[in-house]
Amino acid sequence: MASVPKPRAPRNRTLQLTDEDRQRLQPQLLQRAGPFTAPPTGIACGDCRDWAAALPRRRVDLLFLDPPYNLAKSFGNQTYSKRSTADYTAWLDEFVVAFLPLLKPSATVYICGDWLTSQSIFAVAEKHFIVRNRITWEREKGRGAKTNWKTNSEDIWFCTVSDDYCFNVGDVKLRRPVIAPYRNADRSPKDWQEQGDGNYRDTHPSNLWTDISVPFWSMPENTDHPTQKSEKLLARLILASTNAGDFVLDPFVGSGTSCVVAKKLGRRYLGIEQELEYALLGLRRLELAAEDQSIQGYRDGVFWPRNFRPSR
Repeated sequence: MASVPKPRAPRNRTLQLTDEDRQRLQPQLLQRAGPFTAPPTGIACGDCRDWAAALPRRRVDLLFLDPPYNLAKSFGNQTYSKRSTADYTAWLDEFVVAFLPLLKPSATVYICGDWLTSQSIFAVAEKHFIVRNRITWEREKGRGAKTNWKTNSEDIWFCTVSDDYCFNVGDVKLRRPVIAPYRNADRSPKDWQEQGDGNYRDTHPSNLWTDISVPFWSMPENTDHPTQKSEKLLARLILASTNAGDFVLDPFVGSGTSCVVAKKLGRRYLGIEQELEYALLGLRRLELAAEDQSIQGYRDGVFWPRNFRPSR
């Protein structure tokens, strides 16, 4: 008997798979039959270290690493326990070493973590890459803590293989409201734009991001993955650190956000995920991306403030 999805509120847009979806999508998962002569495009289900051994060398332009943080947490059928900092550092280093041969000399690497795992990330990243910055983004979702400060941020470490790397700062500008709209002598706007729905200035991005919304029930990109990243966050990283046609690799792809954004932005991509249900969700999202190329919070070549809807 086909399983019935859990009933949701009428306005809940969380993406759910039907049994028909699962049957249709499973044959589309990439199969490991290496060694590959060229990077495959799509989503695979399996251990990313096995895939690393089969993929061609020096083909990856952007490696996005979003491993399980050092928490006691379950992802589908996989359950992780909290480790000592030393053990987590060694565990993370094992994965980074597996993917090092796949990186181009000009590749960029982003590694995600929280306040605790960031010390492990820096230790591993400093050993293998040039560490260029740490992005901190506001994660506004979650309940308050009673005996500690609420953890309200996550980190993304920005690393490169060499000093020859891509950074398209003009592609990731932020459109911010102008509080003090200064004008030139001829009364024209001074370093800002006058528009029907407000006055704005396009600014260069910093390493503090306060405009990212964690996917939630009313957003069509939302899934039941417990740590899903937003398309807006991935769009900023991919636009900054790749060009059209470049290859993005995500060994912990979860519900497929990096692959979906790469597809929408004209990049090649490979996502690897251990949990079958999440991998299938990624494939379903890729189907929907073929119909809708929009990215929430990104329009007209700029990123807009959180919860702002520019007029059409």
